[in-house]
Amino acid sequence: MNQGAQWVTVELEDSHKHAQQSGVPRSLMYFILSICFFCILADGYDLGIYGAVLPSLLDYQPWGLSPAHAGTIGSYALFGMLFGAIFVGSVTDLIGRKKTLIICVALFSVTMILCAIATSPTMFAIFRFIGGIGLGGVIPTASALAIEYSPPHRRSFNYALMFSGYSFGTVLAAILAILLLDSLGWRFMFWIGAIPLLLIPIMMKYLPESVSFLLSRGNVNEAEAICKRYKMDISQFENLREIHANEKGKSQKSIKGLFSKQYIRATLAIFLTYIMGFYLVYGLNTWLPQIMRELGYSLHSSLSFLLVMNLTAGIGALFASAIADRWGSKRVIGVSYALAALSAFLLTIGVPSMAAVYLLVGLAGFGAVGSTQIMNAFVTKYYPAESRATAIGWGLGIGRIGAISGPVIIGLLLSMNFDLIWSFYTFVIAGIVATIGVALIPNKKGEIV
Repeated sequence: MNQGAQWVTVELEDSHKHAQQSGVPRSLMYFILSICFFCILADGYDLGIYGAVLPSLLDYQPWGLSPAHAGTIGSYALFGMLFGAIFVGSVTDLIGRKKTLIICVALFSVTMILCAIATSPTMFAIFRFIGGIGLGGVIPTASALAIEYSPPHRRSFNYALMFSGYSFGTVLAAILAILLLDSLGWRFMFWIGAIPLLLIPIMMKYLPESVSFLLSRGNVNEAEAICKRYKMDISQFENLREIHANEKGKSQKSIKGLFSKQYIRATLAIFLTYIMGFYLVYGLNTWLPQIMRELGYSLHSSLSFLLVMNLTAGIGALFASAIADRWGSKRVIGVSYALAALSAFLLTIGVPSMAAVYLLVGLAGFGAVGSTQIMNAFVTKYYPAESRATAIGWGLGIGRIGAISGPVIIGLLLSMNFDLIWSFYTFVIAGIVATIGVALIPNKKGEIV
């Protein structure tokens, strides 16, 4: 369901199987890692900026958006991401990872320009959907390139480092909105999202194609030329190519494994957890500034809540990952979602100071966003090797149900003039159900996962 997730999981597993040095020059590794980091950062900015400008969009009189309409528009990019994630594997198999990454970056960057000059909500929504297709393809493609050109002993670390760009992107969106939104308006914030277009000439000229892709297509001469240029051993990429081929051959078996008698309870519980987790992540990122604004906070304060939430989520995820290695991921994820539910509930009953509000928002961000990142690592450890990639792909795909419904449901509640407290109640419910979902996952005998 998400071919990109399969590439990432397979290559992370491979890093432990091939302990020999890859011979990838450090300069090449850092260059590719930097390019991929900035692509992921732009991806995070693109998704984060909608929540940051949403209060201004609702105030924009020429469009007269209702909260329900704004929530639906917020889900359009997520629909696009679902399509992008599903089809990126097929596209990459045809044209390669380099070209796919360039096309995806160009697509979402150009649609940011089109969003900035959109003359109607319908046009804006269509452009968000098209941009979402590009967004859905960036993460798996950039991840696969970064991992392929990393030494085996650094692949897991480089993947985590590259993916941190997503949190930095959402934080950057909040910071720039605080600084520029009042004076320059919401359209300018989308113009900023077009800056990644400047990367494309550099990517076209200097970014190498995936050697394992070239080998899989029979383009041995081109693969050898890249390896000769950077003084790399082509055999390491042949290993990766063989693993991809074997993994594709196991596809049907791996799907059966997810729904086998041994794993079906865990699979359904994991799907439930992903849905609720994504509801929290995308519901909060889309609506938190507007909800806090309607509760009486200024626009700057409302945007600072978004900043604190994502900053805490990014930093907290690193600490939680370290704790998970000792405690077990399942326990940490369960506690994190429970913490998100508790924080959202405490926000509904009122707190005595701004410092306490910021603390609760930060804890909610850590519990919602941070734990969802740890969930991916947990799934890869839980299933046998032949089912891991498929489990991640299906989990992320099914989770989009929550991602898409979060912005829509909150928008509907606000449009129907429900008390704002009900918006937070949905987050409380999602956090509780996610905690239950984690608890329902059977423990594995003799293993801490």
